[in-house]
Amino acid sequence: MLRPTKGKTPRRPAPKKPYNNQKDPVGVYCRVRPLSCDDEECCIEVIHNTTIQLHAPDGLKANRNGEYKETQYSFKKVFGIKTTQMELFEDVSKPLVDDVIHGKNGLLFTYGVTGSGKTYTMTGSAGQGGLLPRSLDMIFNSIGPYQAKRFVFKPDDKNGMEIQNQVDALLERQKRDSQQNVPKTPSSRQRLDPEFADMIRPEEACKADGVDEDSSYSVFVSYIEIYNNYIYDLLEETPVDPLKAKWNSGGTPLRSNTEFIPPQSKILREDQNHNMYVAGCTEVEVKSTDEAFDVFWKGQKKRRIANTQLNRESSRSHSVFIIKLAQAPLDADGDNVLQDKNQVTVSQLCLVDLAGSERTSRTRAEGSRLREAGNINQSLMTLRTCMEVLRENQMCGTNKMVPYRDSKVTHFFKNYFDGEGKVRMIVCVNPKADDYEETLLVMRFAEMTQEVEVARPVDRPICGFAPGRRQRNLAFKDELSRRLEERGGPVDTEIPAALNQLLQSFPPLPPCEISDPSDDQTLPRLIEALERRHRMRQSMIEEYNRTANMLKSMLQDMDGSLMNKENLIHQQQGQLGEKDKCIQDQKSEIDRLEKKAKMLEYKIDILQKTTNIYEEDKRTLQHELESREHRLAREQSEKKRMEARMQGMVYDTKLQWEKECERRVNAKQLEMQNKLWVKDEKLKQLKAIVTESRPENPPARPEKPQRPSREKDRLPAKRSASPSPVPTGAPVRPHHRRSHSAGNERWVDHKPVTNVELDTVMQPNLPNSIKVSTPSEKALSKADKYVLTHQEVASDGEIQTKLIKGEVFKTRSGGQAVQFTDIETLKQENPTAPSRKRRSSENQPPQGDGNMQGGWTDVENRCSVAVEMRAGSNLGPGYQHHGYQKRRKP
Repeated sequence: MLRPTKGKTPRRPAPKKPYNNQKDPVGVYCRVRPLSCDDEECCIEVIHNTTIQLHAPDGLKANRNGEYKETQYSFKKVFGIKTTQMELFEDVSKPLVDDVIHGKNGLLFTYGVTGSGKTYTMTGSAGQGGLLPRSLDMIFNSIGPYQAKRFVFKPDDKNGMEIQNQVDALLERQKRDSQQNVPKTPSSRQRLDPEFADMIRPEEACKADGVDEDSSYSVFVSYIEIYNNYIYDLLEETPVDPLKAKWNSGGTPLRSNTEFIPPQSKILREDQNHNMYVAGCTEVEVKSTDEAFDVFWKGQKKRRIANTQLNRESSRSHSVFIIKLAQAPLDADGDNVLQDKNQVTVSQLCLVDLAGSERTSRTRAEGSRLREAGNINQSLMTLRTCMEVLRENQMCGTNKMVPYRDSKVTHFFKNYFDGEGKVRMIVCVNPKADDYEETLLVMRFAEMTQEVEVARPVDRPICGFAPGRRQRNLAFKDELSRRLEERGGPVDTEIPAALNQLLQSFPPLPPCEISDPSDDQTLPRLIEALERRHRMRQSMIEEYNRTANMLKSMLQDMDGSLMNKENLIHQQQGQLGEKDKCIQDQKSEIDRLEKKAKMLEYKIDILQKTTNIYEEDKRTLQHELESREHRLAREQSEKKRMEARMQGMVYDTKLQWEKECERRVNAKQLEMQNKLWVKDEKLKQLKAIVTESRPENPPARPEKPQRPSREKDRLPAKRSASPSPVPTGAPVRPHHRRSHSAGNERWVDHKPVTNVELDTVMQPNLPNSIKVSTPSEKALSKADKYVLTHQEVASDGEIQTKLIKGEVFKTRSGGQAVQFTDIETLKQENPTAPSRKRRSSENQPPQGDGNMQGGWTDVENRCSVAVEMRAGSNLGPGYQHHGYQKRRKP
């Protein structure tokens, strides 16, 4: 039997958010910090309140044209070195705080190279408070009179807020007061820590306009850091501070309760509205600027910072300070918070201090510092990638997935870029020349970020109650107090007496039976009794309200006395803190001296190690010098052997070429002798033709004179590296020879159309050949050999024909190629005799077949020797004459 599978719980659909198609670009501002020294080289110039110009420093490589390129970058506003913290807050952070008070979210982060002033811009110093303390001060100046009591608003650990009634809130406060380990709330008129004393002068205080007076407010703060792509809660209470662990003389950490508790990283979650939040993060409710900044400073002391080559106090993590403002409308009476969770509006302002990008080649980081720098640069690169994808999606209309999840920074703030609030960025730059290349990359990122647009947040819905409820409630209480004062104030013994008097004087109801229709007294008596009862009831209600108000005033007095006691306790705690600080200062001085002594010992050890290293390097260099000298000697000996070898090769080559030249000279001499013999033979034959008379009985055919033998002059063939030269002419050999072209191969006979047809006796004939006028790849693919018939005019005025031969082979790429192997030269000559004898068959009767045939053949053969060939040439198929007399067909 198959069990039905249990289906998964469907995901709760997110509530529909009001759509807003209006978008605003990301506001990018630039702040230039002053140089550390006046004599340092500056590479940034502020040319306008919205434009800066970067100059390449001296020593930097020029571009291709040999010039230094100057670039300009525009921002929403540029703040120079003389800009105060107040001016920066007025232009950048004040609009975001105003939006938070009116129920909208905001994100402000600082970006720049390490040591460019990001932490100073966010936190500030004594007398020059940064954006964070000024934002807190503006919030509390605006909502101070309208704050709810503690624990009226309570976080639900799911990125939401719950509303408690006055009784539950009072119990929570009493429970908190009973806990001894939880510090009390400091007074707003006291400064608890001199680190942030007098950051904001009284004349610089500001407040927002248009604050809803009919709402109640509470402020919650939380402080986290993103270190090595892990999220840590800086406000989490731990038995041992893991970020600044105490170490004993044995080199082991001091443990509390015999156990060292490491910090636990937090995870990101998504609430029902698809907004990201840090699960399990501590949210502290604060009621004043000093209390909020005190909480911030406690977390700031736990933040990871380190000393690097570029910054003495370099932030090694991204810090996020979250200010969450919860507000809810008052009820119809204007006295208490409306007990409806759906009416609660939670807005938050995230102030982000990003760690600075740095190059390890400059910081020379090693170990954990190197790993921290790698994680910082990786998270900043992910932020840059997300901005690039957002810009591409908005400008090109694409729908690429933005890689928010590649980094905790981008994943945490993805809702802001999706339209959950305003986003503003302050680019902090250091104008010194050493940071020019890093500053150039920062400027390019800022220029790209300004092109990203974020949806404008919508306004929250307005409550349906009538406005002015709080003022009416206050006026009513003031009037009630005034009247009580006029009466001398209520006494406890008078309240029950008045109630008893009212109860006893309550008029009884008269009989209400009507027996007679004309009875006109019963109803008036009943109406009069009811009216007296109504008046008594109204007086009882007024007495009850008076008593309740008196009780409220008594509770307020008790609350005020408790606050005074809390202030006294805080004063005593402040005195104890000062004494503890003195003790800590003395301990820190002792620790400093001990560290100094250890540092000096460490330096001595380093110097000794450095000396040993230098000595080892000296020995290594000496050994290397000796090895290089030996190698140089070997190379010189090798060079000498190579020179001797090259001289021997030159000598052998010289002998070979001398022998080759001698062979060529002998071959040339033999060729000239052959030519001379051929000319002598021709002259003899011509002379015989001219002077010979036809006898009746022709003499027998004379034997052909033998060619002079020069075998003794010939040299044996010698194989050499270079091809042997081909002689220009060849004698007529007395024996029959077939041309090398004769065979079963398929030929391509290439005869250009410009060739002239010759009526010579001997014509080249290539059987079974492909005749073409222009060469083609198709013809070459069907043949094995190739011959080109070329004609030119010889020196004697006759037409000379050359047959250029080659073999056809296939190439690797599938085509055909021709490799030329031989050249044959054909010449034609005309006999120089005055007249040619006519055939005997034309003028005389035949006297005998043998005589007639022999005479005619003798004259024809002697006149047909007119071809000279190059030595060793091949005439090809069809040429069967090589010095023999041509035989006449019968």
